[in-house]
Amino acid sequence: QLQACGGGVVQAGDSLRLSCAASGRTFRVFTMGWFRQAPGKEHEFVAAISWGGTSTAYADSVKGRFTISRDNAKNTLYLQMNSLKPEDTAVYYCAASKKDPYTVYGTRYEYDYWGQGTQVTVSS
Repeated sequence: QLQACGGGVVQAGDSLRLSCAASGRTFRVFTMGWFRQAPGKEHEFVAAISWGGTSTAYADSVKGRFTISRDNAKNTLYLQMNSLKPEDTAVYYCAASKKDPYTVYGTRYEYDYWGQGTQVTVSS
């Protein structure tokens, strides 16, 4: 199971750190990712990280502002979000992939387990 938290209501330019706690499976050997869904829009890839953290990938829209990381000892995934913009407003989901853990993936269909989502609202 994946449990995301850390969302909230912030102003443009602020920062937030999302966390995703994993339990029940050996998620530490899975590639993990963050996705988001804004109202009326499809799920959008945000960032991904390989099991050991050596490979990462980011959507162009968040590159340079967001940082994905993980602490395998704590079975926890993070997303540090800086310089937030109103267009970052969405429900953010963490996900885990059973595919090759040395590779990062950017589409939702490559992920097998999903958390419940946490709302991030950025006001202008």
